[in-house]
Formats: sequence, structure tokens, C-alpha cells
Amino acid sequence: MSEINRRQLLAGIAGATILPATGALLRAAPAKAAPPASVLPPRTDVLAVARRVNDQWIGAHGDPGNNQWARATYFSGNMALYRATGEARYLTYTRQWAEQNNYAINNGVATRHADDHTAGQVYYDLNDFEPAAGKIAAINESIRRMVHGTSQQTKVDDWWWVDALHMAMPVFVRVARQTGDDAYLQKMFALYTHTKRTRVLYDYTNELWWRDEGAKAARSPAGKLVFWSRGNGWALAAHAKILNQNPDLGTRWPEFRYNIQGLARSLAKAQRADGLFNVNLIDPAHFGGPETSGTAFFAFGLAYGIRAGIIDRATYLPVVARAWNGMVATSVHADGFLGYVQGVGYAPESSQPVTTNSTADFGVGGFLLAASEVAKLTT
Repeated sequence: MSEINRRQLLAGIAGATILPATGALLRAAPAKAAPPASVLPPRTDVLAVARRVNDQWIGAHGDPGNNQWARATYFSGNMALYRATGEARYLTYTRQWAEQNNYAINNGVATRHADDHTAGQVYYDLNDFEPAAGKIAAINESIRRMVHGTSQQTKVDDWWWVDALHMAMPVFVRVARQTGDDAYLQKMFALYTHTKRTRVLYDYTNELWWRDEGAKAARSPAGKLVFWSRGNGWALAAHAKILNQNPDLGTRWPEFRYNIQGLARSLAKAQRADGLFNVNLIDPAHFGGPETSGTAFFAFGLAYGIRAGIIDRATYLPVVARAWNGMVATSVHADGFLGYVQGVGYAPESSQPVTTNSTADFGVGGFLLAASEVAKLTT
């Protein structure tokens, strides 16, 4: 199951949990808060909220789940929080997930599908702490086939939807670093360039990403363009992850840095008064309301951009602070349940309505990524 296939949207939503609006599982929404502060709380407070959210998720999911993109995105966030806190339970939970899935790749090593490669990010994270060749053997072989395979070496049109950038680009960088083979970086940039320039999924006027080619023709009921929040969150997180792993990429291909700068300019204009973002970044009336997953990935990517000196701290730290404080006030329940996460989809109208009782594994993962990066900006 993935966000890429519209025909599968209603068939087995993997990883998403949307609690009913009625019945025993109904949760009260957090009390309506004042506009969020434009300064960050102390590091201990940021990580305390992240722990509460993660502990709630783990407590509710004794089975760590499958190796598909949604759950792998959660574990990417879980490992980021482990790095920030050193909490052994988080490493144990990730190890349990990886071993349960045999460090395998969804759909096997022959897959070229970016969603299937997301798990490789987490296998590499585990390998960082407990090196073993078997942990990264499957992901390495799958990416090797895309780069050095004899049948389709020149094929570069695999990433036809923007989510793919987040799912696969960080893996290419990890494999390149592990093997010392620059061909992996060259292939990654060729795939990225096809997505950005040939398919023209990046709009230079609005400095935002279309979700896919079909989205360029879409219009909101008010006739405005449709730039899906989480799709842009996937793109920003992809750029942040690869530059964090290899900052030299921003010198070799400056457009990776430029893209973070362009997204930052657009997101600063699109932020809601409560600190979060609407599902359509251009039209707040198009299924308007707070949405956590896009906001979390924005907070993560912008916080990285500030820390790396890619975007101006004085200009964008208040944007990050409002996003973080807004999520804590609006999305996080007292028990750590994370609400207002739009479920699996591809557009503002997907998985509606988005309510205080809507959550998903990838949304929790995004929140943990945000917390881990925001904490690095705090005292």
C-alpha cells in the first residue's frame, strides 16, 4: 500500500489508523490554544513531548508492523529520537521490527519502486549502531540493480510522484557512502532531475512541488492551484535528509540547497495562525484546517536548513517555533496521541475529514523527526 496509487487508496490503507468519531475510542480534542509562541521551548521540553507521543504509539502497537513505506517512515523518526535521547527501548523496538521483516525489501530486491526502498533508511540506521552486513544486504542489492543492472541502466523515470524523493533519495546517498561508488550519486541526481525538470513537478513561480503531473491540472473549488501539503513535506524532508548525510551534495548540486530556500519562502507565507498548515498550501478554504503530517515534515526540514546555515535563522526560526508549538498545542493529546494527521492519500481531498482523532504511523514518524531536529536548535 502506498500513496502513489490512487486506485489503491481505499484498498487496505497500510499503517494508517483513523479513529472513529463516535464510540469508546473517541478522544477529546486538545483545548483551543492561543496563537503559538515564536520562540522554542527548552530542549528537555521538546524531547519530553516527543517521548510522550512515541511511547503512546509503541504502547498501542505491540506488533511493530510491516516493512512498507508508512511504517518505515515511522521507524525513521523513531531512530532519530533514539539518537536524540539514547532511550534503549526505541532501538529495541526498531530492531524487533527489522528482524520481524528479515531486513528485507517489500516486493523483493528486483523492485525499482521508491516506496519499497524506504525501509532501507532504517536498516542503515540500525547498521550504524550495530554493524552487520546482513542488515543492508537486501537494500544494497536492490539499489545496485538500479544503478549497475545490465537491463535498465539508463532508466531514470521511476520517480514520477514527489513522495518518491523522500522514500528513496536518502538510501542512494547511504549506499554511495557505504560502497564509495559515485555512480549511485550520479544516478540519484539523474532520477531527481527527471522528476523535477522533465516531469516538471517543481513549480518555480510558486516555489512548491506538484504531487504528480496530474495535479498540475487540478483546481480547488475556488479555482486556485493545488499544492498538497504533505507532498511538499516529503520533498523538503528528502532534501534535508540527503544534505544531512552528505553536505557536499549542496556544493556539487546547489539546487538541493536552493530548493530548501525556495520552499522556506513559500511556507513562511502559507503558515496558519495556529502554526500548522492547511492541506492545500495555496487555498486555505480547500478542506481547510490544521494538518499535522505536512507541518511536521516542514518543521523538520526548516529546522535542518537553519542548523546547516542554508536558510536565515532570524527569519525562519519563528516559523519553526510556531509550527512546533502549534503541533504541541493542537495535535498532541494529553496521553501522547497525535491527531490531525491526514491519512494515506495524494491530494487535499484524500482521507477526509481530518480530525483530532486522525492519526497514522508516518505522521508520528514525521513528528519525531521534527522533534529530533528542533531539539538541536534549542538551549
